[in-house]
Amino acid sequence: MKLNDLKTETLDVDTVAKALKELGHPTRLMIFQSVIRAGFQGIAVGGLQKSLNIPGSTLSHHISGLASAGLITQRREGRTLYCVAEFTQLQSVIGFLQDECCVDENQENEQQKGDQQ
Repeated sequence: MKLNDLKTETLDVDTVAKALKELGHPTRLMIFQSVIRAGFQGIAVGGLQKSLNIPGSTLSHHISGLASAGLITQRREGRTLYCVAEFTQLQSVIGFLQDECCVDENQENEQQKGDQQ
């Protein structure tokens, strides 16, 4: 599966704000970046803790915030807990911002064209 193949959904401003707030913390951003780099299979929490050198309780706190924003989910395989990026949510957050890019400028240009005719 490729990232571009994911179907996105339209998010409300509160959902996007929550996701961006969670990503606005440097430690959570590093965690999320590591989870994204792991791909669709995710990364073991123990591996995250080791690679980022974060105490377990701190890591758990930050993972909880990312999960509450819908940016990651967790799955258990035996005794191993994995963090998996919710790429659809990420794409939706990015899309929320991209969809608004230059909208006012384009409307203004259309209005100016109409006034000139």
